[in-house]
Parts: sequence; C-alpha cells; structure tokens
Amino acid sequence: MNGRLIFAITALALLPIAATSAQTVLPAGSSDSLDARVRAELTTFKGHVSLFAKNLDTGQEYSINGDERVPTASTIKIAVMIEAFARVAEHRAKWTDELVLTKAARYGGSGILPELSDALRLSLQDCVRLMMLLSDNTATNMVLDYLGTDAVNARVNSLGFQQTRIMRRVGGGGESADGKQADNKRFGLGATTPHEMVQIVEKLNRGEVISAAASKEMLELMKREQARYAIGRDIPEVTMASKYGALDHLRSCVALVYSKRGKVAIAITVNDMPDVNWSVDNPGYLLMSRLSSTLLDYLAY
Repeated sequence: MNGRLIFAITALALLPIAATSAQTVLPAGSSDSLDARVRAELTTFKGHVSLFAKNLDTGQEYSINGDERVPTASTIKIAVMIEAFARVAEHRAKWTDELVLTKAARYGGSGILPELSDALRLSLQDCVRLMMLLSDNTATNMVLDYLGTDAVNARVNSLGFQQTRIMRRVGGGGESADGKQADNKRFGLGATTPHEMVQIVEKLNRGEVISAAASKEMLELMKREQARYAIGRDIPEVTMASKYGALDHLRSCVALVYSKRGKVAIAITVNDMPDVNWSVDNPGYLLMSRLSSTLLDYLAY
C-alpha cells in the first residue's frame, strides 16, 4: 500500500461520547498517535463530537463520526451561497437585484440587519456577503426568500451531495420539501455530515462548483469571514476559508486551512453540550481549536 496504513478503530474503544468510530488514512506509524491525541481531548469533554478532515494535497484523512448526519446551524449558508452564485452564472439573477428588508425577514442572533430600518434596499450581492462574512440571519432570510429553499437543495443534490439539506428559513417559515419530513424536524435549519462538508470544500478547491472562477470567488468570500473562534483560532497568521455556526448547545465549523504543508479541509460539529455559553470561549469553540491544531500537526506533516 505504498507505505500507507489504513487504520480503523472500532466501537470497542469506549469513550463518553456515543457511537464513536474513527478511521484514519495516514503514513505508517502516525495513525495511533493522532487518534490517541484526539481521543484524549474527547475523554473529558461534555458533548458529542463529529469530525472529518482531509489533506487535499496528499489525500490523508481522519474521521470520528464523520458520516453521521448532524445539524448544520449556519454552516448550511455555504449551500445557500452556492445557489446564489449558480443563479447569477445561469443569468437567472443579477448581483445587482434588489432585496428589501422586511419585518418578516428579520431574525436576531448574528448579523447587523436586525438593527436597521424596514424597507432598506440591498443588492443580492450585499446580502450574500452579509450572510457569509457576518453570518447575518436576516440577510440569509432575504436571500432565501429570493432563491427558495427547495432550489438550494436541488442545487446541492445536482452536485452529488445527498446528505446536505436546508430545511427552512432561519427562525421558521419557508420550509423545503425535506424540511417537511418528520424525521428532519430535529435538525432545525439544516442537516449535513462532516464528511460531506469536506467534500463540498474539496470540490470548491478543485474549481468544480459552477465554474473555476465562481469556485475561487466563493472561497475568497469565505476567507473574509469575520470570526475565527474555532478551527484555526490559535493560528491567525494562516489563511483560512471558513463558515461557522452556533446554537445554544451546538457549535460547528467548516474550514479550508491553507497550511504551508498542504491545504487541509476540516469540518467539526460539537453537539449536546449541557451548558449555554455564548462567549467566544465556549467549550465547543475551544475544543475545535485544539482538535484542529492536532489534525494539522498530523495531516499537514
């Protein structure tokens, strides 16, 4: 196998997280150390962790619950962004199209638009930028009202992604066909798997989403996200394209880290945390920071 070891860890390795499975594809001799370090972080953590990471240059991978379907929180906005770029590329929309801020679109949490006046007119491009750079929930609803939730799902499905789905607008309303299914209600805004999120990032990196130019532009937009609380938190000097998400008991982050030793795509979801903590030092954020450093130590060797 050209000196490479495929190392699988079974559920016999008991940890205080449910249904944990890990698979590592690394050079011989390194997989045990990576898995030991990751599991040491998870042993005392109060919550359920799902992650998938891949060095896009070497193909090395690491996964714990990577194919488990998880709530997306705001990371589903990557899929919304893709549909907006596709619609413009197909000449069925223009970046200059005007969207109007209404009471119906308003939703609190992240973003600036809830603080601004009704009837404010913004371009589609401005709303997409607010959605991705500030994770603005109101801007997201304005974009979704323009595009339609079913159109977002049809787009990601056409790209080959079966698990990533948006269920509704932020806060409710505008349910997609998937969102109306009883089993999907538990996911809230959207659902995905860490593995599939990494595959989406990988496809963007290869220039295979819409076009090479559009893929590059979307990654450039993600590089400007104005938060680095989780993945890459302790390496601010390293370029990273990312999208994070947060709910009361969940934190998630999807990122492409442009390490000097290779581009590493990482998706981590931390769910079922017992306490609500909306500070930048949320335990989920801190765990994702430590895990990403460990992953980069081994995958970008």
